[in-house]
Amino acid sequence: MKNRLGIILFIALLTFLACKDKTSKNSDFKSGNDKPNIILILTDDQGYGDVGFNGSKDILTPHIDNIAKKGVVFSDGYVSHPYCSPSRAGLMTGRYQQRFGHEHNVPFAPQDSTMGTPKNEVFLSKKLKEAGYKTSAIGKWHLGNYPSFLPPQRGFDHWFGFSGGNMNYWGYPSGKNKTMHIQRNGENVDHNELTYLTDDFTNEALSFIKQQKDTPFFMYLSYNAPHSPDHATKQYLEKANHIENGIRSVYAAMITGLDQGVGRIDSLLTRLGIRENTLIIFLSDNGGRLDAANNGQFRGHKGMLFEGGIRVPFTMSWPAKLPQNTRYNQPVTSLDIFSTCLAAANLKLNDSLRLDGKNLLPFLKNNLSEAPHQALFWRVANGEEYAIRKGNYKLIKSAYKNKTMLFDLSEDEMETRDISSLKPEIFNDLEKLYTNWSKDLAEPLWTDPHIQNVKKEEQDVQNTRFKSLSKKEKEDYEFNH
Repeated sequence: MKNRLGIILFIALLTFLACKDKTSKNSDFKSGNDKPNIILILTDDQGYGDVGFNGSKDILTPHIDNIAKKGVVFSDGYVSHPYCSPSRAGLMTGRYQQRFGHEHNVPFAPQDSTMGTPKNEVFLSKKLKEAGYKTSAIGKWHLGNYPSFLPPQRGFDHWFGFSGGNMNYWGYPSGKNKTMHIQRNGENVDHNELTYLTDDFTNEALSFIKQQKDTPFFMYLSYNAPHSPDHATKQYLEKANHIENGIRSVYAAMITGLDQGVGRIDSLLTRLGIRENTLIIFLSDNGGRLDAANNGQFRGHKGMLFEGGIRVPFTMSWPAKLPQNTRYNQPVTSLDIFSTCLAAANLKLNDSLRLDGKNLLPFLKNNLSEAPHQALFWRVANGEEYAIRKGNYKLIKSAYKNKTMLFDLSEDEMETRDISSLKPEIFNDLEKLYTNWSKDLAEPLWTDPHIQNVKKEEQDVQNTRFKSLSKKEKEDYEFNH
């Protein structure tokens, strides 16, 4: 009897230990902390169609695709602006950047204390730091160059990167921004210590993760790839040799570099046993650049409010909490990242933040069919261009086309058929929604010539097309335009 009781107790103990081990492995909360680590990976000017999870066949992104496979892909994932700096301001604040005047790219002005995201705007990093997270910003910043606008003053414990919007990949000052350096926590880094910025940013990210593996951390990893200039190392160029278009081949090599970096980060998280409880968000800051990117089936490119300028590769992975290998088809925006991260960290959403983004976790966990947003809005150059999407309908005012158009994205994703004359009631409804939304917006705090640049780019494209036409086709073109 005693032996039988001992055997029963021994089996019970083994069962308890097995269940405990299984629970530990499944939850992956090695430090006993239920707050997830959060890694926000932002790429620069990468096209919607330039990742495998959105169908890329020539540019291979196996490591980014693996993140997507372990999470949710947003087929209708948008950013809040079609170019760099305003998009990043919206991302960091969870608010339409036009509400606080950050509507244009910040000029490189390290001595100007007015050129940057206003200091009273609360950044995601600040809220997470207040909640006990260790925070790091790595890579491109582009939210102001004056010291008070830099990451250490916006809630980041650690910073390694450059303050402006563009830098060569070897890390030395050049071009218009000759006084801009790679910095680490306020100190210039000797460019001789650098190799290739994409790899340098990855290495810094790996170092930060190793240091903080036992503490919840938030890392904003902002690669400048594949933004110009077109610089790549031999090892990455060799992986893009199959692409015969020279510019796209270098562009592909730059994406290969950041894909390798994502893979190294994912592998380290797995080795440390913290991947399951790490929320990784991956997206581009705007649509793909005109000269090299593939924006999939969409019209337009960076700088435009057509889908190709604002719909981006966008995925979110948190194996411990979110479904995997899933596509979510309702429209979402980069503004949602702020609210989603706070909710993931069990932080209460404070109405005083006046966020425009929504917490996506309930929609993803519970497979909710309703859309997170009634409508999404965009405005460029103080209203010179704007757009609104409500359901499947999208209204867009295009400056260079000099007209306002309406599209049904459920039937016309390429935005080729303007139905404004066929659906005047919907056209008017969307115009009213935009007018009401725009009443609460601020005047831009500074300007830039981007609209003129977009017009020039498009005119160059039209001129190239025109030269290739036959005499009869040119006559028809001139008659119709």
